Amino acid sequence: MFSYENKWFPRLVRLIWFSVISVVVIIWVYITLVIRNPYNWFGGMPSLAQVENPENDLSSEVISADGVPLGRYFRYNRSQVTFDQLPPHLVKTLLISEDHRFYDHSGMDFISYIRVFYGMVTFNLRGGGSTLSQQTAKNLFDTRGKELQGTLGELGSPVNLFISKTKEWILAVRLEKNLTKEEIIALYLNTVPFNHNAYGIKIAAETYFNKMVRDLTIEESALLVGMLQSPYVFNPVRHPERAMRKRNEVMRKLFRHGYVSERAYDSLCNIPLKLDFHVQSHNQGLATHFRSLIQRDLLKWCEENGYDLYESGLKIHVTLDSRLQRMAEEAMQTHMQRLQGDFDNAWGERDPWVDNQGNTLNGFLDRKIRQSEQYRALSKKYGTDPDSIEIELNRKRPMRVFSWQGEKDTLMSVVDSVRYYNRFLNTGLMAMNPNTGEIKAWVGGINHKYFKYDHVLQARRQPGSTFKVFVYGKAIEDGISPCEVMYDVSPAININGKIYQPANSNGTFGNGKPHTLRSALAKSLNSVTVQLTDKLTPASVADFARRVGVTSEIRPVYSIGLGTQDVSLFEMVGAYSAFVNLGIYTQPYYITRIEDKHGNTLETFTPKRRQVTDEITAYKMVYMLRGVAEEEGGSATSLSDIVLEDNEVGGKTGTTNNASDGWFIGITRDLVTGVWVGADERSIHFPSWSMGAGGRSAMPMWDLFMQNVYQSHEAYHKGPFKKPGKELDPQHFNCVIPETPDAVDQPYRN
Repeated sequence: MFSYENKWFPRLVRLIWFSVISVVVIIWVYITLVIRNPYNWFGGMPSLAQVENPENDLSSEVISADGVPLGRYFRYNRSQVTFDQLPPHLVKTLLISEDHRFYDHSGMDFISYIRVFYGMVTFNLRGGGSTLSQQTAKNLFDTRGKELQGTLGELGSPVNLFISKTKEWILAVRLEKNLTKEEIIALYLNTVPFNHNAYGIKIAAETYFNKMVRDLTIEESALLVGMLQSPYVFNPVRHPERAMRKRNEVMRKLFRHGYVSERAYDSLCNIPLKLDFHVQSHNQGLATHFRSLIQRDLLKWCEENGYDLYESGLKIHVTLDSRLQRMAEEAMQTHMQRLQGDFDNAWGERDPWVDNQGNTLNGFLDRKIRQSEQYRALSKKYGTDPDSIEIELNRKRPMRVFSWQGEKDTLMSVVDSVRYYNRFLNTGLMAMNPNTGEIKAWVGGINHKYFKYDHVLQARRQPGSTFKVFVYGKAIEDGISPCEVMYDVSPAININGKIYQPANSNGTFGNGKPHTLRSALAKSLNSVTVQLTDKLTPASVADFARRVGVTSEIRPVYSIGLGTQDVSLFEMVGAYSAFVNLGIYTQPYYITRIEDKHGNTLETFTPKRRQVTDEITAYKMVYMLRGVAEEEGGSATSLSDIVLEDNEVGGKTGTTNNASDGWFIGITRDLVTGVWVGADERSIHFPSWSMGAGGRSAMPMWDLFMQNVYQSHEAYHKGPFKKPGKELDPQHFNCVIPETPDAVDQPYRN
């Protein structure tokens, strides 16, 4: 018997050793094959450089001048945090729930593998065996995606899954070798998905709780950690009861591991879900039109410099001040809601799209309907069957629409929707520092989700009387004094055999009374403006306008000073700023620098500056523009005391003939702000000129904005405009009209 045992024992030992060595060799060969990937059997592996410096695709962020995030550009909404920015209880909750031996292993937890194997054998599987490092590798390198799949993966799910798991083991060990434990924790939390296009713990905290990661409470951390097992199943928005149960399970683990007391655990479990949920999109947040518009500039920059705007994690620092931006948007909402009410009451049930005689435009709605995406889709579906298209266009269906009381659900047809949206007035507002060129606030419209067209830079409309400043500016530059007296007589100018004789805004051709140039600008007299244009020549006025910053094409016609040619609010504000800045035009700009995700500056931006007129001319124009608020009968004398008291304020109103466009551009010592109000279609306007005049439609928004600025922003103060270094001649700044002037009876002719 003893000899028999002696005979087989060595054989058994050799067999065991042979089996162990064979398994080790097979595993070594298998892992080597997976790494080397001969004939693409197993699919690619991330390079060693990628593992040593893992790249987590990041959204790019727009940051205001005062350091406030304004929004992001993303395909997958993610933004990373460092380990130091994570609250300790969040880290502890994660480790206890997902990998409580994290600090005891080097990427592979063999105790968990034994538990998983035992669970599979006994059909009592509880939880997976993946370590935090493995999960990080899976999220970071998409090990189960098609990009890393080889030909063997095409055999089916079990084979592909086993190969993917192998890659995750290999990558987990490599990550542990190249990164600290803390770096892996941060990397993991920056890569995990949380539904609703929220990737990473930072975006999850903002999406579900509207707060920074560092401000998460224990129960909030437990909720988010609980979602990691299945973001959809434990989504607190879709399945609140299920999410709450999972949250409490996570907190029970905290109690079992001694992190919280039993009393604290009971108290935490009784706290209800307190979500502050909002899905982040480009339609939300501050400066939505601005962020949408500058995207094209950023895409061009990224293409030229080898970056991906949506995944490179760029930090785009802009000139906007979040406080001024919020004030501008609040002023817009307050004023436009009130103005829309006046507009609706004025028109009643009548359609506001009319011709010059006030008759409803036939075919207006049909044209707008044919321009809609719904019509194009129906035309593609039904082809030449107009009856089917007509039926579908008039079929009412559930629809969510914009209103000034918030979004509302209703039943509307396509025809109803087109009529509904074309009754809305829109607006644009831009504020800039005239001394630096920095744009501080930008409101492109009343709502970016429903009205995406930008009315600051994209839109070009007739500026009305706001363009008169360039006529007066050229006159001042040519030596005419602000105190020069001219008569309110509309000139009759012979142009190619036809008489051009514009009326004033009151419909008359002037009363023959004298006015200083300052008074004439303050009262916005067309008669004096056209007299000056005739004297200076339209070509010289056009040249002056281009010189001070107007970039749109301007034809040298006699109506040039009445604002009959289209310009943008952007260029008008820039041009007015040249006067405040003593004749130096600073091109308005909005991006100061671009950084990479590590904070390294990639490029800085500075505005172009040029002297466009002399200091004295510019300051005289400031004096002229102040007359709009200071002269009796000036179009801006109704501005609030909050803005006018102890302050020098100037500006100019503007209104087009049919009241489709209302403008006001206001100047102060350190802020030039322009406002435009109107409908997107020029045939839509107020039923009377007085109701749509710039002093009523646009100026009150500027007034509200500036009231907020002076009451709430410490950086902007009232006071005088800066003066030239040269001595000023008092006779140009104390304009007085003769007490007993003689009226002019005969009309002015060229």
